Amino acid sequence: MAVYNDSGGEILKETIGHIQNVLGENFQDITVERAVVGVFFTGVKLSNGDGGICFTPIKEIPEAVCCPSSAKIMPTSGKLRGRPVAYFLENLQAESPMRRALSVAVLNALSSTCWRIKPPNDYEIKFGSDPVDEIDIPDGANVVVVGALVPYIRMLLQRGEPFTILELDPRTLKDDEKPYWASPEESAERIAQGDILVITGTTLINNTLEGLLKNAKPGAQIILVGPTASMLPDAFFRRGVTSLGGIAVTKPDELLNVLCEAGSGYHFYGKSAERVIIRNHIG
Repeated sequence: MAVYNDSGGEILKETIGHIQNVLGENFQDITVERAVVGVFFTGVKLSNGDGGICFTPIKEIPEAVCCPSSAKIMPTSGKLRGRPVAYFLENLQAESPMRRALSVAVLNALSSTCWRIKPPNDYEIKFGSDPVDEIDIPDGANVVVVGALVPYIRMLLQRGEPFTILELDPRTLKDDEKPYWASPEESAERIAQGDILVITGTTLINNTLEGLLKNAKPGAQIILVGPTASMLPDAFFRRGVTSLGGIAVTKPDELLNVLCEAGSGYHFYGKSAERVIIRNHIG
């Protein structure tokens, strides 16, 4: 979880505009055929057959303890099928984190539509790969991890050099990870000093990503990772992000069947979805 609060959401707004430009009039005809809010991930299938996924922000919904308060989280439950994608995108800045997550899943699905219709020619999309397997960390580089990103933290522990973890809830860290944790009060300084920033895509849901990017030093390598970060990258690249590590949905119905049964990545990677790296080739 990130440590800044930025309610602008300009990255998502720009991404919507880019999608509308690519899809043109067809954008208005696309609806959500199926939506699943799972324990770990939220997913959708569009009427054109494309699917999208997003992290489910369970920890950001402490009020979900009784029926009256829980109903406010998703007031349109049971009535989502067949709604136009524009309805969901209007909720990208909704108060409910759950509604924002569903909107991001739709945005990711629409991004898949754009890539299918108009493959990119100014950046690379590499399927079946994860940035954790390809990240190159020079000796002495100052690495900052935003979020409890287990694969990256374990990799950095094995590297044996100092690094920083920025996470609002240190209880999510294991005992050998806690010495690398920095308090929220230190976050701005740590971000500004980072040569390599590895940021959870969940910052898109809680509106903290743009604050983080504004504090990054020029020339820093910035990697945004997680299923949430599976969309058109142009707006991210313009703000210094060098690569995104997301998820491409290959079999939407199979994926949603897994998600509705509380499935996690271990249940769908290589089966109904695969990892993808979106890498900037400009600048």
